[in-house]
Order: sequence, then structure tokens, then C-alpha cells
Amino acid sequence: MFLTKENNIKWNWLAYGSFVTLFLVFTGVFLFDKPLYLLLRNYDCRLWHIFDALFQAEIWIAASLIVLVIFYIKKILVENVKYRNNKGHICLKTFIIDAVNKTKNSYAFYVFVSVVSASLIAQVLKVIIGRARPIFYEALNMTGFFPFTVDWAFNSMPSGHTTASFAGLVMLGLLAPKIKWFTWTLAVIIGVSRVCCGAHWPTDVILGAFIGMVVADFVKHILKKHFHVQL
Repeated sequence: MFLTKENNIKWNWLAYGSFVTLFLVFTGVFLFDKPLYLLLRNYDCRLWHIFDALFQAEIWIAASLIVLVIFYIKKILVENVKYRNNKGHICLKTFIIDAVNKTKNSYAFYVFVSVVSASLIAQVLKVIIGRARPIFYEALNMTGFFPFTVDWAFNSMPSGHTTASFAGLVMLGLLAPKIKWFTWTLAVIIGVSRVCCGAHWPTDVILGAFIGMVVADFVKHILKKHFHVQL
């Protein structure tokens, strides 16, 4: 969304997108979060809880890492790479650099870096913002913010599932434009499902989606433009 075909950041678009997102988040917290949350809760179903298990950040990271390992093993099976130094010890630095060199152009590497980066940002913001999850609203009619709280119950904003899923799926859409319609649609569905199953407020999802897509754009921009690793 904020990236040109030449992998340059559209800074004007990013500025507008940031303004719109922040406006929606601030107005949503005070105006439409509660009514929209209650509306979407009527559409809760078992499928959303399956999504909850499948699209966690940890699953995204593990899946992309597994694909990276398989991709790397296939590479080294057909190439003769020496990881041992003159003393016969395995050189970890050589191993890591070679692994990155052989996998840095794979889809799995881009998705892995995108999801890890977005998830780290989301986790930091969760603690700083400290928003109470909707379960408190349903059970006690309580909402609020408790900054710098590490407790899961007060780490609602942004949605981690949404952030990781948008980071991974938007990246896949950037790398394979022909399936962009599918990856974006799935990302939106995952985001909506977080509200339907009662895990997040709508604005948690909006912020998470924005972070995920922006991180995907920046990761592709940096890796394509500036990332070069050689032995």
C-alpha cells in the first residue's frame, strides 16, 4: 500500500495513512468501539477460534522458520560449504552468514523478518498502552487503559494476531501480486475474527492491521534496497 513498484516508500501516503489510522483509533475508543464490538460479537462461531489457534504470531514465525530451514537444507545438499576453521571447529559466524545468504531471497525469509519485526513492535505497544481487553467490559462493564502493564488481560491494543497476519499476508501479496486479493482478504477476515470471538476491540484490530502492513512495506524496502550479505 505504501510501497512503489521500485520498492520505495510513498512517504506522503504513509503520512496520510498514519493520520487516518490515528483518527480512527482515537474516535473509535470514544465512539464506535463498544457498539461495533457488540454487533460483531453476534457473529461468533467455532471457525474464529480455529483462526485464533492458527494465526498466532508464534505460528507464523515457526512456520516461516521451518520453511527457511527446509529451503536451506536443500541448498546445502547440492553445494559443498565448509563451516569448520583451521582447527576443525565449526565457525558459527560462517554458518549464520551462509544460511542468510542462501535464504535471503526466499519468500519465507521476507515473511519471517516481517512477522518478527511487526510482532516485536506490537508487544512493546501492548505493554506501553495497557488497554483492558473486552472481557472486562462483558463481565464487569469496565474499560480503560493501564499503561506499562505486562498482564495479558491489559495487553489488548494492538491485536497481536492481526499485526502478525497482516505483516505476513501483506508481504506475501507484495511478493506475489497475483494472489494479493486472497492474502488481503484473509488478513481482513482474521482481523474481524478477533472482534467476533471477543478477544479484541475494533480499534485494536485497526491499529494492528496498520502496523502489520507498514512493517511489511518497510521490510521489503530495506531487504530489496539495502540488504546484502556475502561471505
